[in-house]
Amino acid sequence: MNPVSGNALVFTLGLLDQNYAKTAHGLIRGSDRFTIKAVIDPVFAGQEAGEIVDGRNRNIPVYATIDEALKEHRDIHYAMVGIAPVGGKLPKELLDQLKQCALKGLSIISGLHEYVSDKPDIAEAAARSGVQIIDIRKPKPKSELHFWTGRIFQVKCPIVAVLGMDCAIGKRSTTRFLMEACQKEGIRAEMVFTGQTGWMQSGRYGFVLDSTYNDFVSGELEHAIVCCWEEQHPDILFLEGQSALRNPSGPCGSELLISGQAKYTVLLYAPKRIYFDDNPAWGKMPSLQSEIDLIRAYDSKVIGIALNTTGCTREEALRYQQSIQKEIKLPVCLPVETGVGELMAAIRSVLNVL
Repeated sequence: MNPVSGNALVFTLGLLDQNYAKTAHGLIRGSDRFTIKAVIDPVFAGQEAGEIVDGRNRNIPVYATIDEALKEHRDIHYAMVGIAPVGGKLPKELLDQLKQCALKGLSIISGLHEYVSDKPDIAEAAARSGVQIIDIRKPKPKSELHFWTGRIFQVKCPIVAVLGMDCAIGKRSTTRFLMEACQKEGIRAEMVFTGQTGWMQSGRYGFVLDSTYNDFVSGELEHAIVCCWEEQHPDILFLEGQSALRNPSGPCGSELLISGQAKYTVLLYAPKRIYFDDNPAWGKMPSLQSEIDLIRAYDSKVIGIALNTTGCTREEALRYQQSIQKEIKLPVCLPVETGVGELMAAIRSVLNVL
């Protein structure tokens, strides 16, 4: 799948301003693999996608229909599913639109658990037009998977895990922000992706963790890290986290700390989020300090905090930044509002350790 790249449109089904469209948000903020030319969302038609996502204009118009988008952009070759609904099911209202894209000669890319290629009418339309259906979450054949070997100990650059205290909290975006900040300072940084949006954005090194057979997760992680180190020799390597160490719907993260040997961690925290996934039935989230202590128990050091400020005014966000930094005595950044600059001194200090 690596050669797949080009101009694309993204579907968000009226969810462009919500966390359920986090895949689209990542693609709108930036992708090395695809150029996003249009977003299809009738609720926000006529607006600019970047302005809706984070207030930054990126010249990505939002259209109500596929035909409107293709009339303005005849060089689009891919249609991407930009939402991540609970359970990963394909929404019924999207199926006909994906079929129309296939009939119009657009290849389809989806990261949902339910596969587009399993829909006979869409698959038939794609075959008729000679286009691809790429279901990113389809597991690789077992013959291509890797067990953990211990080769991770040959990697000589610092490995930093970017973990979150919950799902949909900004792990992938913060990882890319850190990459970009390092590159601006002349630090050769690489990222290992672990989710479908990471593949859509760059996808050079990594795997889709939640569609990998459990026995092979540690090995696939190690393989991606080792390949990245051997081929690129970066100064620093960032690992994109998934879910959270204590999210009961999918506890995840210890693999990055143990199998991936991430001895440093940047931790995402949402000060206004009380329950896991904002769902009281899932229980209250633990305290920030207890999460830092847990990560330390895994032999990784939290070197900085990135705040998800959903529900905060800018003034509240700045107050949280100041108060949390004072309380836990670690650098705290606001990735969306002001970037990750506050974390760069900690990143440079990690480089100097080796």
